[in-house]
Amino acid sequence: MRTFFLAPTRYGVGLTSVTLGLVRALDNLGLRVKFFKPIAQLHVGDTGPERSTKLVQRIMDHEPPAPISSHRAEDLLGDNKGDVLMEEIVALFNEASDDAEVMVVEGLVPTRNMPYANRLNSDMAKSLNADVILVSEAGDDKLADTADKLEIAADSFGGIKNPKMIGYILNKLQQDQFSQLTKDGHPVSLPEFARKSFEPLGYIPWDSALSSPRTLDIASHLGCELINEGEINSRRVTSYTLSARTPANMAHHLKPGNLVITPGDRDDIILATCMAALNGVPLAGLLLTSGIQPAQSVMELCSKAIASGLPVMLTEWDSYKTATQLDRMSNELPVDDNDRVENVMNTVAERLNTEWFKSFCAGLAERRLSPPAFRYNLVQRAIAANKRVVLPEGDEPRTIQAAAICQERGIAQCILLGKKKVVEQVARDNGVTLPEGLVIMDPDSVRGRYVEPMVELRKHKGLNAPMAEAQLEDTVVLGTMMLAMNEVDGLVSGAVHTTANTIRPAFQLVKPKRDAGGLVSSIFFMLLPDQVLVYGDCAVNPNPTAEQLANIAIQSADSAVAFGVEPRVAMISYSTGASGQGADVERVREATQIAKEKRPDLIIDGPLQYDAASVESVARSKAPDSNVAGRATVFVFPDLNTGNTTYKAVQRSADVISVGPMLQGLNKPVNDLSRGALVDDIVYTIALTAIQADVDKA
Repeated sequence: MRTFFLAPTRYGVGLTSVTLGLVRALDNLGLRVKFFKPIAQLHVGDTGPERSTKLVQRIMDHEPPAPISSHRAEDLLGDNKGDVLMEEIVALFNEASDDAEVMVVEGLVPTRNMPYANRLNSDMAKSLNADVILVSEAGDDKLADTADKLEIAADSFGGIKNPKMIGYILNKLQQDQFSQLTKDGHPVSLPEFARKSFEPLGYIPWDSALSSPRTLDIASHLGCELINEGEINSRRVTSYTLSARTPANMAHHLKPGNLVITPGDRDDIILATCMAALNGVPLAGLLLTSGIQPAQSVMELCSKAIASGLPVMLTEWDSYKTATQLDRMSNELPVDDNDRVENVMNTVAERLNTEWFKSFCAGLAERRLSPPAFRYNLVQRAIAANKRVVLPEGDEPRTIQAAAICQERGIAQCILLGKKKVVEQVARDNGVTLPEGLVIMDPDSVRGRYVEPMVELRKHKGLNAPMAEAQLEDTVVLGTMMLAMNEVDGLVSGAVHTTANTIRPAFQLVKPKRDAGGLVSSIFFMLLPDQVLVYGDCAVNPNPTAEQLANIAIQSADSAVAFGVEPRVAMISYSTGASGQGADVERVREATQIAKEKRPDLIIDGPLQYDAASVESVARSKAPDSNVAGRATVFVFPDLNTGNTTYKAVQRSADVISVGPMLQGLNKPVNDLSRGALVDDIVYTIALTAIQADVDKA
């Protein structure tokens, strides 16, 4: 087992963010990583529990033990019982590290209330036999000065020549500093450490988006009265404007993420803010000061804008004091802000020297595919595939944002079907910057060139040119023709279209693969807390025959392999083994036999009840001789009713993220979205599609 002890060089380096990012990066590598905070350190305004431990409990799949309180630690140190404190820390560490391959330990931050933190960090690192990583920031220092301060901080741990002092992470770097310290996307050593075994383990540039609080956090900090709650839980404050000017002179501040602060009697500012909200600008909110309730007549005029989700708050502070209080607001991660925590973890993880950590932790154990590792691998493989994906719903806000993310990160070359001016306006209204290279294609300008090829593809069905032209008015049909003619590699739709609207053109124009007997099926990737499972078929085939069910099992197993899941296929039924009779069980039994005969290389068993397939203790009782029971990774359901119900029950009851449905069996990848899909859902579906195109080509 490896143990990494993260020690800050001083206050304010963002230790918790870096620690959580390292946990995510190691998890992405497929390692069983656990977190440990030996001694609690409450921040100003905290009443407990300890913030870092609570964050890990909410985000990761394990529950670290509660750390020793700072009062307990101080009492023992004051009584000259430092050895007892270390023994208690080691005991807690042993409890926390059960079944772990890597432990990430967060040290203490030197503060006015804890001036002994550096000495205690050194003692804890020695007691845990941990490898030490220093976390620092350059601030306004020259890089040479930063290196000097790192070397001084390392002296507390025996100096940088100590083999346990393995490296450093620099956080909150300015862009020019970050550029000096990276080459071809990889970190390079500070010049002072170029010939020393003191590794650059990560350089993290400053990103204001990572510190953007929710409007809810602002309201809580100021103790506001809520006039309209709106979307207070999800909107974020990226900037705020103290409005003392006329609307004409402050209108340029009415942009996404801006919090407008104005006295409650400034009717002109209130009306201008609500007009922007009514035009679709997702402002962070309207904060009214001085305890002045706006006039009822003004609120009635603004009712439609307020109903759009605009949070409206009232504080007793005047505008100046309100701004002062906001400047003093803590920048710590709130324990209940899962979205921000995930964003911080993923952003930091992307900037760490993962190749070094991978090499350093090599050979620890068999890798597993955790949900973060699945998502990470998904993105990396999509980037390597470099495929073109068409998005027929090109003027839909979530789709535009997802396309911008994919284009910027290189996940796929996205093509949005829509009018350029409309797409650009929707992007502006939602605060989305369209990156260079993102293609916006006007359907009216290209539709004509697909009429003749579409007639050729469907002439056996009696399709003529006027009929084809009419059908091509549908951008999903148009996008599918682009796919059929090899102009793009995949298609993603469904944010505003039904599943049938997305799939039907694919059946007609792209068509099923012959080697699957013309069968098209689907799978969901179910991202459970500690592993990824594959569910099939939950979206396409209502009542498959035994032959079709066998093909679904084979398709699902092959898809699992393509996405890094080792397939152990369970054919699900209401009976296990030979214990039950009936037509439905016999169909599953027959399907299992057919699948085994077609693909003897696959590990398949059935019929199995769900609990026998997934729970080892049940498997030992119900199917002791099965090589799948209790260890299944691919679950094939007997019909659509069972599959769809099960996936939704697991998704909602266990709060599990599902990625899909991913269609399998088509000649080219077409994938459907839920109409309630989030931006991240669309991004991952685009990545899935890119990888499918790459696998199909291979």
